[in-house]
Amino acid sequence: MPYAAALSEHRLPAAAIGEAVGVVGEAFGGARPDVAVLFATGDHVGALEDMAATVQTLLDPEAFVGATACGVLAGGHGVEERPGVALWAGRLPGRARPVHISADTTADGWSFAGLDDALAGEGHPGALVLLADPFSMPVGDLLDALHRADPDLPVIGGMASAARGPGGNRLVIGGRVVSHGAVGLLLDERAAPVTVVSQGCRPIGQPFTVTSAERHIIRELAGRPALDRLMDIVDRLGPADRALAAGGLLCGIVVDEQALDFERGDFLVRGVVGADRSNGAIAVAAEVPVGAVVQFQVRDAVTAREDIDALLSGHEASGALLFTCNGRGAQMFGDADHDADAVQHLLGGAVAGMFCAGEVGPVAGRNAIHGFTASMALFR
Repeated sequence: MPYAAALSEHRLPAAAIGEAVGVVGEAFGGARPDVAVLFATGDHVGALEDMAATVQTLLDPEAFVGATACGVLAGGHGVEERPGVALWAGRLPGRARPVHISADTTADGWSFAGLDDALAGEGHPGALVLLADPFSMPVGDLLDALHRADPDLPVIGGMASAARGPGGNRLVIGGRVVSHGAVGLLLDERAAPVTVVSQGCRPIGQPFTVTSAERHIIRELAGRPALDRLMDIVDRLGPADRALAAGGLLCGIVVDEQALDFERGDFLVRGVVGADRSNGAIAVAAEVPVGAVVQFQVRDAVTAREDIDALLSGHEASGALLFTCNGRGAQMFGDADHDADAVQHLLGGAVAGMFCAGEVGPVAGRNAIHGFTASMALFR
C-alpha cells in the first residue's frame, strides 16, 4: 500500500501514538515509508517529543514533519477541541527532503534561514508541503521569497493552530520538535502532488474592472462608486443570498486577467472589511490595483460542499493531505467530519490533515494565504 493514514482519540499520548503508528505500520507491512506527517492537538503538546521519537524510531521515514493544531482529521473523521492524533505516511515515486525555515528581521526586511539550502538541493523541486507557526513565521513574506527564488514552485499547507499566542505551537522536523519557524517536505517533480484549493464561494452579480483604487481601498468599479455597484447587486439578490451577503460579503479578485471567462478557481477571495457611504468606497482585505477584475462572492455550507465536489471531480489519488480552516468544521457544517468525509468519499485514498489558522495554496498558479478554505495535496 503506497499511502496510509490513522486517527487516534485516546487521551493518553503514549496510547494514542502507539495506536496510530500500529495502524500505519501494519499497512506498510514493516516496509519503510518515504514520508510521514504527524498532526496532534494541543492536548498532546507536552508529549510531542516522545510522539515524534516513536514515529521516527518505529517507522523510520526518510522525511518526517508535523505540527500541532486545534483539530486533526484522518479517514473521514475530524477531531476538534479534544485530544486527537493523526498520522499520514507514504511511499513516493520520487524523493522528499525535510526542511526547516526560520525568519529574522533585517534592515532590508525579512531574512529566511534554511530557504536557500532547501532550494539548492539536487534536481528541480516540484512542490513544497509547508507547516508554519503563524506567530514566528511571516508566511506571506516567505511566499514572496519563494516566488522570487522559484516562481513555478507550488506551496500547499497550513498554519499551526494549537496556540493563541507566541511559543505555544510545536513543529516536528525529523525526530526533533521546534517551537518557531516553518517545516516542510520539499518534493521533487516525480513526487509532487496535484494541489487543489477549495475557497467554498459562489459569485454574485457580474465582474467589474477596478477603475479607481488605492492599496486595499476600491473607489470605483467600471466608472461608478464601488459601493453603488455593490448595493445594486445586493438589491437584486433573493432573500437567501441577501442574508448570506449580510453575514459576510467577499470579493473575488481575478488572478489571470487575460482570461475571457472566469470560473471556479480563477478568483483569489478576500473579505470585504468596510465601506464609506460618504465617498462610495469599499475596503477589501487585500491590495487591489487599478485594472484588476473583481466579482463579489458569498459563502455558506452548501456552497462549500459543492465547491469541493466540483474541484475534486475527475481527480484520482491514493493519498491526500488536507489543510482545512479552523472556522470550518463544526462552526460551518455542524460537525468536525465534513471536509475529511467529503475528500475521503470522493478520493477513497488515505487522507489526513489538520484544522489550520490559515491555509496556503496556489490559485491560478500563484501561491497565497487563505482563510475558510480546504487546501489539498493529492498524491497519485
